[in-house]
Amino acid sequence: MTTSPVREPAAPPHGGRPRVVIIGSGFGGLFAAQRLRKADVDITLIGKTSHHLFQPLLYQVATGILSEGEIAPSTREVLRRQANARVVLGEVVEIDLAARTVTSTVLGRATVHPYDELIVAAGAGQSYFGNDRFAEFAPGMKSIDDALELRGRIFGAFELAELAESQAEIDRLLTFVIVGAGPTGVEMAGQIAELAHRTLRRDFRHIDPTTARVVLLDAAPAVLPSFGEKLGDRARRQLGQTGVEVQLGAMVTDVDADGIEIKDADGHVRRIQAATKIWAAGVQACGLGRLLGEQSGAEVDRAGRVAVQPDLTLPGHPEVHVVGDMMALDKLPGVAQVAIQGGRYAADQIMRRLAGKAPKPPFQYHDKGSMATISRFHAVVDLGKLKFEGFLAWLMWLALHLFYIVGFKSRVTTVLHWLVSFLGRGRSQRVATQQQVYGRLALEHLGPGWEASKTGGPKVAPPADEDVTGRQSA
Repeated sequence: MTTSPVREPAAPPHGGRPRVVIIGSGFGGLFAAQRLRKADVDITLIGKTSHHLFQPLLYQVATGILSEGEIAPSTREVLRRQANARVVLGEVVEIDLAARTVTSTVLGRATVHPYDELIVAAGAGQSYFGNDRFAEFAPGMKSIDDALELRGRIFGAFELAELAESQAEIDRLLTFVIVGAGPTGVEMAGQIAELAHRTLRRDFRHIDPTTARVVLLDAAPAVLPSFGEKLGDRARRQLGQTGVEVQLGAMVTDVDADGIEIKDADGHVRRIQAATKIWAAGVQACGLGRLLGEQSGAEVDRAGRVAVQPDLTLPGHPEVHVVGDMMALDKLPGVAQVAIQGGRYAADQIMRRLAGKAPKPPFQYHDKGSMATISRFHAVVDLGKLKFEGFLAWLMWLALHLFYIVGFKSRVTTVLHWLVSFLGRGRSQRVATQQQVYGRLALEHLGPGWEASKTGGPKVAPPADEDVTGRQSA
């Protein structure tokens, strides 16, 4: 009979409880923090935003089905009953592996967080494959800000078309181009088509919303390539029946305010006049990946993902765990389940390490399948050997997404809004403002220097005896 070796507990050098710092409040970071709820550790979760984002439903915020609050609960509220967890707002700008510190900033104020164990789950952003200038005219789908901007652009296009005086202008405004035929692109295209053909059909007098043109582009030769050829073909046919034009083998070469330029597989270059362009192709890991690679010697791929050890740690740094979209291991996809399972695994490893127990076996991802909704009452499901589509797949998609939405209240309101949108014609979240549409570009134009001056956030904390309110004594 053999027994696993027992490790000595890793005692923190400062003497107190072990400090676990988690970077990111997405699936990987949040599920890791929750896994550690009973551990004798002090957790600091650093989030760039104050909410946990259920990213797979962003397109429903963009198309007016759900409100942002239903898919983005406050991280602080989610962890309010977890006494060993502290939530901190800030963007991590520096990780010092030698000193074991993480530096975050918010509104010009820098904070240093020492750690004994570190989980890096900072996620990924949109990739324009080296053409970042496209972002000005084709927003991505990675944040609440993105979804609200797109909501404003989509609903605003119909409003402006109602005012247009020429058919050419109406056609440009009522043409919506989605780049990327993966799950996000397919779901977004399907919902814009539903919006035009059902929700808005009777709302206008000068234009006919059902004439809107929805175009789904991809340089690849298939729709939903990760689902396999059979389901991809079925998804393409269903999109066509919904009113979506699917154009494959079409590589985007330029994007501007009025349209998009495309190069087909045969080399022919053409242009589509379109006011609304949406980028749903490609992801780029957080820039922290390269920083970790430089300090640890770990390889970093073109997408910014760090090559991790089989136990999700960095070479030579067993106290640093990289999970989710930031890690490169066995060609695992950048999906929520990889982040969730990786976050839980890292938390388990930390607890075992601190308890002096032998580590778990190398990380093994358990693929629970993939799903994508195409239109009302129609989805595709890939469960390995079991692949199917239709109404049953759609019900499974609803149930799974409802299960992973955080919070009872959010689940209830989500169901109500789904009933309104899918059984009826209405969409309760149709508010769109100029601030939503132009806010991102305005902030980029102002640059980073505006933050502290416009919000009152000091770059350096003032002396305790200094009055910074500007009040005059009585």
